[in-house]
Amino acid sequence: MSHVPHELPEEFPELADQISELRRSDAHFARLADEYHTLNRALHRAETDVEPTSDDHMTEMRRKRMALKDEIYGCLKAHSGAA
Repeated sequence: MSHVPHELPEEFPELADQISELRRSDAHFARLADEYHTLNRALHRAETDVEPTSDDHMTEMRRKRMALKDEIYGCLKAHSGAA
C-alpha cells in the first residue's frame, strides 16, 4: 500500500516523542490514537478505491477523524502543560 497520509506523527511532528510516550503511559490516549489510526487507514483505503464507499460515509469518516484529532491534540496540550 502506498504512503498513508495524516498519521499522527506526521500531523504533529513537533509532538512525535510525546505521542509515543503517551501511547505507552496513558490508556485513554492510546485508545484514541488506536481509533484514529484504524479510522485513518480505513479512510485511506476508501479514498484510493481499495475499499470503495459512498461519499456520505467518506464524509462521516473524515468528520470523525477530525474530531479524534482535535481530542488527541487536546490531550497532547494538556500533557505538555502539566510538564
